[in-house]
Amino acid sequence: MTTDLLAAPAATTRSEALFARARAVTPGGVNSPVRAFRSVGGTPRFIAKADGAYLTDADGTRYLDYIGSWGPMILGHNHPAVREAVAEALPLGTSYGAPSEREVLLAELVTRLTGAERVRFVSSGTEATMSALRLARGFTGRKYTVKFRGNYHGHADGLLVEAGSGLLTNADTLGAAAPSSAGVPEDYARLTLVSEYNDPAALDALMAARGDEIAAVIFEPVVGNAGVLIPTPDFLAALHRVKDRGALLIADEVMTGFRLSLRGATGLLGLEPDLTCWGKIIGGGLPVGAYGGRAEVMDFVSPQGPVYQAGTLSGNPLAMAAGLATLKTLEADPGLYARLDAYTAALAGGLRAAAQEAGVAISINHVGSMLTAFHQGVPDGSIRTYTDAARSDTAAFAHWFQGLLARGVYWAPSQFESIFVSAAHGDEELGLTLEAAQAAYASLGASA
Repeated sequence: MTTDLLAAPAATTRSEALFARARAVTPGGVNSPVRAFRSVGGTPRFIAKADGAYLTDADGTRYLDYIGSWGPMILGHNHPAVREAVAEALPLGTSYGAPSEREVLLAELVTRLTGAERVRFVSSGTEATMSALRLARGFTGRKYTVKFRGNYHGHADGLLVEAGSGLLTNADTLGAAAPSSAGVPEDYARLTLVSEYNDPAALDALMAARGDEIAAVIFEPVVGNAGVLIPTPDFLAALHRVKDRGALLIADEVMTGFRLSLRGATGLLGLEPDLTCWGKIIGGGLPVGAYGGRAEVMDFVSPQGPVYQAGTLSGNPLAMAAGLATLKTLEADPGLYARLDAYTAALAGGLRAAAQEAGVAISINHVGSMLTAFHQGVPDGSIRTYTDAARSDTAAFAHWFQGLLARGVYWAPSQFESIFVSAAHGDEELGLTLEAAQAAYASLGASA
């Protein structure tokens, strides 16, 4: 791979042909919207294989990957321990529809690492958050929930309200907002109240006005789908105060769980949620979600309690094997998180220097192995809400993204997403990335 501007763009013939075929049989040609490159332009790359820190597309072009399947691949792609665990499980069957020992082993490991007392496995992060909210309503006997503007909790109807980089609408802070998707009834959306992330006064006011009606407050400890947003200490304190009104506090760690520490973002930030939702890393790259927390609350889940939730593929033996291998590998390497932090900090510093040299205005938020470079001229750390993030220059980002892609670096194809560093990223990858970024910023600066 070279970071020099290619004399001719890398061939995309196969990707273009596959995209055309996909559009004929799949909405938009993709199975998840951001993959379509609509916000950055061009043809999405159809991936043929992945290994370590790299992807190879259908045309044979190799890319240094910063998406990591949107977070799960903290060890890098195709990690030997994960691959071997799945290979060992595969001859024993792919799905049982009955309990198995690996479910118990992974549940024991998750509860030991996180402090949750009970855990229930599902097949996706959306299932986890949807189920946790149903449980909160069943446990409290209340019907309203609170989420924060720009936080994304999956595509369940009640959570597609002012969700991440979707279609946001203005709404009264003390009332329900309009849904962010067609097909979500307004009557359903009214059960979700919206406040501003990192605005403790707004949350306190909402709880004072309607706290006795609220079953739960769900939040991302560190936001990833509005770009990386980091909570302030005052906001964290306000989150804990919601418990004073009898509401449950639900941490959505689908993205941050086991990524920022073995105890997730909640452990890193000193949070004490009643329920936590996980996904991505706990499946090691296979489809898994989970929710868990206090035994008193979790024991309301069927068949022990009255809150129904089920799933044909929940606890899938291959996914359990991949999750066990991933978490055991993380636990066995106590220095891994420090290395990830150091790499991401060096990446942030290099991006700042390259942008400044090119006269391009950026502002970087990063925590652990998550990072977003916002294209706007405000100080680092001052982008704290979705409203702040939305002021970014998306056209400038698209230009820069294409510059990276042309130089072999696969960045998240949206201004409003986090990128993810893996254990497979090392000094060589850092150097390649910063060379590509410097050239892409120079091109952007020259075009301004």
